[in-house]
Amino acid sequence: QVQLVESGGGSVQAGGSLRLSCAASGYTYSTYSMGWFRQAPGKEREGVAGIWTDGATRYADSVKGRFTISRDNAKNTLYLQMNSLKPEDTAMYYCAAGILQYWSGISWSIRGPRDATYWGQGTQVTVSS
Repeated sequence: QVQLVESGGGSVQAGGSLRLSCAASGYTYSTYSMGWFRQAPGKEREGVAGIWTDGATRYADSVKGRFTISRDNAKNTLYLQMNSLKPEDTAMYYCAAGILQYWSGISWSIRGPRDATYWGQGTQVTVSS
């Protein structure tokens, strides 16, 4: 069966860095777009970063220049390098497969969580000030 297993979360001070990983199995990883979403308490789940099969990447405005998404198709693994972390980055971070994008008229953006096909269980990231 399909499994997405996140790791790498933890607690860090503002300005610090973390690297999240997502190990995928049970499907043909290289043929799926992949992404990271996050959900803070009391807020909706939002797309943070996405990477498509052609290598194209999309980022939420709030993380541009600080987060980098990458994928290793040989290892069936997705990564999210998070630098210059802020307290507002505190959330549960989820790995997703089969995400979609849309053209806003200005730029490409990640579609909402309802459009993703598979989900991981999440890993907690806490950033203290």
